[in-house]
Amino acid sequence: MSRLRVAIVGGSGYTGGELVRLLLFHPRVELSQVASSSYAGRYLHSVHPNLRKLCSLRFCHPDDLSTCDLLFLCLPHGISSREIDRYRQIAPRIIDLSADFRLRSPALYEQWYGESHSAPQLLAEAVYGLPELHREELPSATLVSGTGCMATAAILGLSPLYRAGLVNRAIPLVVEAKVGSSAAGATPGTGSHHPDRSGAVRSFQPTGHRHTAEVIQELGSARKLIRAPQAPLMISTGESNQQIAFSATAVELVRGVLMTAHVFVNEAIDERTLWRLYREAYQHEPFIRLVKERNGVYRYPEPKILAGSNYCDIGFELDPHQQRVVVIAALDNLMKGAAGNTVQALNCMYGWDEALGLTFPGLHPV
Repeated sequence: MSRLRVAIVGGSGYTGGELVRLLLFHPRVELSQVASSSYAGRYLHSVHPNLRKLCSLRFCHPDDLSTCDLLFLCLPHGISSREIDRYRQIAPRIIDLSADFRLRSPALYEQWYGESHSAPQLLAEAVYGLPELHREELPSATLVSGTGCMATAAILGLSPLYRAGLVNRAIPLVVEAKVGSSAAGATPGTGSHHPDRSGAVRSFQPTGHRHTAEVIQELGSARKLIRAPQAPLMISTGESNQQIAFSATAVELVRGVLMTAHVFVNEAIDERTLWRLYREAYQHEPFIRLVKERNGVYRYPEPKILAGSNYCDIGFELDPHQQRVVVIAALDNLMKGAAGNTVQALNCMYGWDEALGLTFPGLHPV
């Protein structure tokens, strides 16, 4: 059986390293090249020591890439969109893990990223690479985007409520996401310096986080998105609009996202109704698990036990005093929030079992 020839650009970062780890053991993939302008000529295991004795590849320079069947781009924001024509000459299909092709409107990039998009003509073509929402679009896609890790947790946790029309959109949706240090990337900075980072629970973006745009786009994907001048983006149902209040906090984890959302519903519901709603939405999803136990330490989603896995665990709690549902979702930001999710999308693109190369269950204890 011939295998799909795949290459990675930007393979020296944390996400690139995770992709290498996954693709090396994917039964349908041949990892042909891994490019890095900073580490060209060095063995991959010199940067990713977990790959010792598992991989003999050396980093190549991006200018030395050969043609392949599919190319993963793991580059800093803005580079993929500027150089996309060049990369499309190397491979007919591209999965870009940066934020460059996640949003459908050029205006959203100006609002949330503060800059014009370099290839606005491609935004309508790119498929948002979250299989649970866009599975049907992936087989024909030639350009697929990665997803934001915190956005992924929020979208997966909240989609069933929005699709069921249960959300009271007259009340703002409040989302708070806690994320580990690897989400900041492999480049050292003052915020990642150990004496400052260790023990920290630090609110680093209480407002205006870029992942907000993805949450708005995907939760409102079946509805019209509108933006009034000088006003926040809102989800519109044609009758009422809803503001999204998103905050991000850095916590002392290396891997992991824990998303907590406060959703006010528009009718009285019971726990059985919620269970039925989430089961119907996710019963056939290979990487979504519903977690809500009556007792025990792990009765709600917990990112610690998801490290290295591609699962997103989702739970909820009904407020007995008001029509509020607290939705909780956890995932590994480098896996279901990045590399693992794009390998799942790759499997969808080629009609393979979505779990190929992604069956690692995580560790406990860790």
